[in-house]
Amino acid sequence: MIRLCATLGLIAMLAACDRGAVQPQAEPGAKRIDCAIGEGSDFGPDCLVEKVSGEQGPEFIVRHPDGGFQRLRIAPNRSGMIAISGADEAVNELVGEPKVLQVTVGEDRYRFPADIDAGK
Repeated sequence: MIRLCATLGLIAMLAACDRGAVQPQAEPGAKRIDCAIGEGSDFGPDCLVEKVSGEQGPEFIVRHPDGGFQRLRIAPNRSGMIAISGADEAVNELVGEPKVLQVTVGEDRYRFPADIDAGK
């Protein structure tokens, strides 16, 4: 019985090590937004957005519930957002009523409220 418990404990530790590094969580004050992460996924209030200072002005770090993230910046002409991490470009469109900015990067979609640039 002791040998079985020790074996199960070792398996659990190895499985935990195999998951990779844990992504940092969002800072206090992060705003929750609707997002759809991955192909065919539905929107839900599952992402957190932090506004941080970047070399070229404010940047937004969108934290996914699975630990992934996307870094975005407001376009210089304020027409939408541009992706500043990864190889995919951001595609912007206004959707819904009231209108929100939907940003698509690869297979991930984010919906930003009009006041996302306010505060902090």
